[in-house]
Amino acid sequence: MKILKYPALIAALLIALMACNNNSSKNNKVDKSNKETQISSLSKLPISVTSYVSQILEKEDTISAQRKEQLEEIAKYIGEKAKSNSPINLTFICTHNSRRSHLSQIWAQAAAVYYNVPNVNCFSGGTEATAFNHRSVKALQIAGFEIKQLDETKNPKYKVYFDADKNYIEGFSKKFSDKNNPQDDFAAIMTCSHADQVCPLVPGATARFAIPYLDPKVADNTPNEENKYNERCKQIATEMFYLFSKVEV
Repeated sequence: MKILKYPALIAALLIALMACNNNSSKNNKVDKSNKETQISSLSKLPISVTSYVSQILEKEDTISAQRKEQLEEIAKYIGEKAKSNSPINLTFICTHNSRRSHLSQIWAQAAAVYYNVPNVNCFSGGTEATAFNHRSVKALQIAGFEIKQLDETKNPKYKVYFDADKNYIEGFSKKFSDKNNPQDDFAAIMTCSHADQVCPLVPGATARFAIPYLDPKVADNTPNEENKYNERCKQIATEMFYLFSKVEV
């Protein structure tokens, strides 16, 4: 009987080894497929942004479970719009339309391109107009975006190129009700707690979401200024890419 047990044991070990090899082969194929998909998606973005995006795609674990739930609610709204082949208008709102709302608008538009979500149009606005803060512009440039300033006014306009085809967002500070923004059938996404509090209702919006960010303005004119803006830029980029990764088209 002992002689019969050893061949059976060896056979069992061989079967287990073959199964492991098969699983390893399958995993390698999946990893290769995922890598090829990522490379293809990155090619849709400006080449100068791809390194930055590759880094943030690995930072999903920095987003809290509660925050993910909030972002997934927006993803669900976008998915429902996409399935009905409707325009997906997203207006990001903060008090001055100077920092967080612009960062959110631009990264959301880039994420839509990366994940091939159709008919997405991202806008931004404030409860009042000031200027697209030059520190936010610099943070986006550090991330790799090509940005051209169009004038030298107190509220200058900028072209921010968000894809490989040189499509761009014209960034400048404005109220969320500005004529350049949609007047109806849009989602209002509140990116600061103050705007969230003073605008419980946004006229024309068919949906409203609150995902407030801490204001990098607290570090203005301090040695930590650039780090704080880069930190907020990276956080918003990471969350916008997570959001669009959850859109079911």
